[in-house]
Amino acid sequence: MKILGILASHQRNGINAQLLAEVMKNVNESCEQETIFLEDYKITPRKRGEKNLVLEELSEKLMQADVWVFAAPTYWRELSGVLKNFFDCMRPKFVYFKQNGDTIPGPFKNKHYLSLTSCYASKTENFITGVTDESFKTIDRVMSTAGVIKVGEIVLPGTFGMKELPENKKKICKKYGEKISNKIRKDDSTLKRYIQLFFMIAIMALLTMGIQAGLGSVVSMNNFWINYVSFTIIFFILLAIILHFVTFMKHRRR
Repeated sequence: MKILGILASHQRNGINAQLLAEVMKNVNESCEQETIFLEDYKITPRKRGEKNLVLEELSEKLMQADVWVFAAPTYWRELSGVLKNFFDCMRPKFVYFKQNGDTIPGPFKNKHYLSLTSCYASKTENFITGVTDESFKTIDRVMSTAGVIKVGEIVLPGTFGMKELPENKKKICKKYGEKISNKIRKDDSTLKRYIQLFFMIAIMALLTMGIQAGLGSVVSMNNFWINYVSFTIIFFILLAIILHFVTFMKHRRR
């Protein structure tokens, strides 16, 4: 099994490099690993009729690895230009194009990836406003289109003036370094999603019945249709609130 670390920052030894190094340090010794610094490569789009040896080399490195670990800072609430340029230029490698221009996953389908990003914004600001959300969304969008499966993500806010990683982040990096060292199934989160869905529905049903019981002191719930309509409305409102919260808080923020 091989892990490929991809550093997409302007600094070879900055805080993002430390994040990536901490993850890679905790990869099992039985795994082969390699880290590349994208600034070492002159990455440009392939022109029609011409070979692009840099993209061929990077594509081969991606193909040889089972798990990719992307480390890139967040600038202006967006993914760093270094990684975005890499994604843009690698687009013909990530996907196959149909005759009508639609895309389907390319040769990297069913590989796995881990995302790391940092920002100057404080933990509180990032938690409330989601400064780093767009960085994760961009990575997820590209990878899902390419058929690559997400393992997780690590965020490090409040990096202005930071020289070393906080201990709590080192622990998270260690956890993910160990996780990606194990043979990962093509999609190992399906069961987890079903369990989460079950408990979400169970909790909503319990809350709905509790609210109905409270309303019973005001409105008679003995009528089947009143009971049914009130349950449906309350359940729908709770579902909308929970789905909005889950969507809003989807990405790690602190």
